Amino acid sequence: MSTLSVKELKTGYGNKVIIDGISFEIGEGELVGLIGANGCGKTTLLKAICNNLKHTGTVAINNLIVEKASVKDIASVCSYIPQKSGINIDISVFDVVMMGYNPYLGFLESPNKAMKDRALEALQLVGLEGFEGRNFLSLSEGQKQLCILARAIVSDCKLFLMDEPESALDFSVRYKMLDLFKDMLNKQNKSALVILHDISLALNYCDKLLLINNGSIEAVAEPYKENLTSVETKLGKIFGNVSLKEVLDSKGNKSLVMIREV
Repeated sequence: MSTLSVKELKTGYGNKVIIDGISFEIGEGELVGLIGANGCGKTTLLKAICNNLKHTGTVAINNLIVEKASVKDIASVCSYIPQKSGINIDISVFDVVMMGYNPYLGFLESPNKAMKDRALEALQLVGLEGFEGRNFLSLSEGQKQLCILARAIVSDCKLFLMDEPESALDFSVRYKMLDLFKDMLNKQNKSALVILHDISLALNYCDKLLLINNGSIEAVAEPYKENLTSVETKLGKIFGNVSLKEVLDSKGNKSLVMIREV
């Protein structure tokens, strides 16, 4: 069953077309990476999918047609996590996480104890236990990203759209975050479309890679299912001559790394 279905999506800014007729689907439990050079339209695509940007074509999230849906209905099935939080007022970390419940609360309705307990659990899950009373603006950029991830977790959406969630995180934290996130997707049949600049993360965590070039999908790669030569060829359309190598860690676990050929 598809969590996200995109058909002939076309969008841009003013008269400039950025995304030109893209179509693809994401199944339940899938983590899909969006890969491409700067300026190829990755962020524009995410904004259009959650209806933050006018477009033509059709987007269905968990069978909800976003072009016909209200903002609140879209927020109940889709959580969009941009590069920057957009929060520039004094607000506690706990209250930022509680924003994840907004689509489910009626006018002037207050969150219940179960919601508050789940918010604290989400903060603990992302490594921000004890931060609930801190001012969000006092956090580092990486901590802000983790707080926004906790907000997405409590929202209980079927689809997550994430724009470079690893960009402000240090080496160990970004891998921990992807471990937690992928485990959640698998256990709860949720899905995610994630823009990643760290190709190692993309190769080793994503079920599928959508390779974007000049506003369209250049190729679709499945690192777990295809041979390395096939994935190399597809990545080469974006990054030039590259080689993929399979390496082992100290415990014998396999990982893929990409090397740019000189």
